[in-house]
Amino acid sequence: MSRHAATIHPLDPLSADELRATREVLAAAGKLSERTRLALVMPEEPPKEQVLAAERGGEPLDRRALVAVLDTSDGCTHEAVVSLGRRELVAWREVLTGRHPYGQPPITNGEFETVDLIVKRDPRWRRAMADRGVTDLSLVFVAPLSAGQFGFPEEAGRRMLRSLAFLRHHPEDSPWAHPVDGLVAYVDLVARRVVEVVDTGVVPVPAECGNFAPRDQGPGPLALAPLEIRQPEGPGFAVSGNQVSWANWQLRLSFNAREGLVLHQVRVIDGGRERPVLYRASIAELVVPYADPSPTRFWISYFDAGEYSLGRCVTSLMLGCDCLGEIRYLDVTLADDHGAPYLVRNAICLHEEDAGVLWKHTDGITGTAGTQRSRRLVVSFFATVGNYDYGFFWYLYLDGTIQMEVKLTGVLFTGAVPPGAGHDHGTEVAPGLVAAFHQHLFCARLDMTVDGTANTVSEVEVERVPSGDGNPYGNAFRRRATVLASESEASRIADPSVGRAWIVENPGSRNRLGQPVGYMLVPRPGPALLAQPGSAVAERAAFATRHLWVTRYDPAERYPAGDYPNQHAGGAGLPKWMAADRPLEGQDLVLWHTFGSTHLPRLEDWPVMPVESTGFTLRPVGFFDRNPSTG
Repeated sequence: MSRHAATIHPLDPLSADELRATREVLAAAGKLSERTRLALVMPEEPPKEQVLAAERGGEPLDRRALVAVLDTSDGCTHEAVVSLGRRELVAWREVLTGRHPYGQPPITNGEFETVDLIVKRDPRWRRAMADRGVTDLSLVFVAPLSAGQFGFPEEAGRRMLRSLAFLRHHPEDSPWAHPVDGLVAYVDLVARRVVEVVDTGVVPVPAECGNFAPRDQGPGPLALAPLEIRQPEGPGFAVSGNQVSWANWQLRLSFNAREGLVLHQVRVIDGGRERPVLYRASIAELVVPYADPSPTRFWISYFDAGEYSLGRCVTSLMLGCDCLGEIRYLDVTLADDHGAPYLVRNAICLHEEDAGVLWKHTDGITGTAGTQRSRRLVVSFFATVGNYDYGFFWYLYLDGTIQMEVKLTGVLFTGAVPPGAGHDHGTEVAPGLVAAFHQHLFCARLDMTVDGTANTVSEVEVERVPSGDGNPYGNAFRRRATVLASESEASRIADPSVGRAWIVENPGSRNRLGQPVGYMLVPRPGPALLAQPGSAVAERAAFATRHLWVTRYDPAERYPAGDYPNQHAGGAGLPKWMAADRPLEGQDLVLWHTFGSTHLPRLEDWPVMPVESTGFTLRPVGFFDRNPSTG
């Protein structure tokens, strides 16, 4: 094995040198041309058992890159695996984009720019714009939007985008305030032409601007005194390469173009023992289905990870704005469409936050009192996907709790109606400007290792005890736990009326009372996918129809909607894997948790949205022998 493989951890993100080497290997193998684009370059993570064996003193593992190679001249796509240790191409297979159920690699940055040129030169689209009084196209923003899959014969096997148009009054004007409604262009990216123009009639373009910068709106309504957060002795965490240590926690961080931030090998130090909790945690997919059924907008259902490469949408963070306090930033290196590395500075933020009171008691009998303040380690990044901004925040607490919070903000995606006409599937947020109802449904992939890889999942809820001999006064309730014994039993809906949650236990590891140690997934309930069963989006985003799925660990099963959800007809990912109905008790398990926001826009969400948050919590249940924060 090369010295390269021995000096870099197998879970580390790809470095700039490794990205350059990946391109060089592909070029040397004759796999690149002027029309080739690398739609996705990712680390090929080794299987879990190999990583754990290597850490126990086994052979170093080969570092590898996984690449989606797109030929823009004919749309042909191949998936390549490059050995970085041996500097050779070890796998090359065709992705069958031309056959049902299709599927395409994610949209590239260059294709976003290409769409503007293709649409603006189409005579049908230009006539439709002229009918709306728009002849100067220099300030028209042509939005490149993922097409979905609806079984249209003329789109079979084609690499498609759909495009809506928005106007600007000047180059710095927000286009989202001025949608050109009733008009959409269907674009074939390979043929570089508009396949179809759908024009349902002229709708007045909203005139009121939606710019929100201080130069446009003036100073904010609140004049607040400065707030400073100081840690005179520096932060309480330590960073060594991609390894982070804080309080009683250890973890590794990585970042990739598809998922963004990934947490690896999250461990708790308990009485001098390193106890694993999570082997890998990420947001593996995000779907944004809209509720507008109109002929020009029914197709809008974005997969922000699988179609838009969420990690490549990362933005640099600013001290004092995005992060406050004693901050440690980490840079991220990604590959562009040609495989060349580029650096995103200040992409990941690490800091500590005071989190209020952790525990408190004043004892009137003994006269003693005690309070422990809570503190948390925060690991976060922000991504901007078109009009929306998402902040992804992982929190680690002193009591062993792990929390994920997504902060949603940005600008509403808008349409137009005659002023005052209203809209059955949206909210009029300014005169003639409508924001459609929609959902943001995230899927967290949680590769659990609760004190090891032999885990069992139970559904836990409370149940009322019927009045009678065992409950004469009608006040009793109890805990009910049901083991999810196989994958067919493990697609579940959250139910707050009974406090439903799911506990991952290790039957082979016991606490001091002889009970199996565990961690509980506590959902923040909200609606699952609201689209009708059998609809295109329900077939493609089947993961979003349930709040929980549990599968046996398989290193090839990484994405809940499949490897290539862009224009895929559905059935990939979780539905396909669950059909195997593998047994789950005492096994190496992965939890897939769907959570999110159902957004019914308000007037207060315009022109820029205040943060709305969603997420979930992982809490220790019998994992510790006592409160770990009491010393």
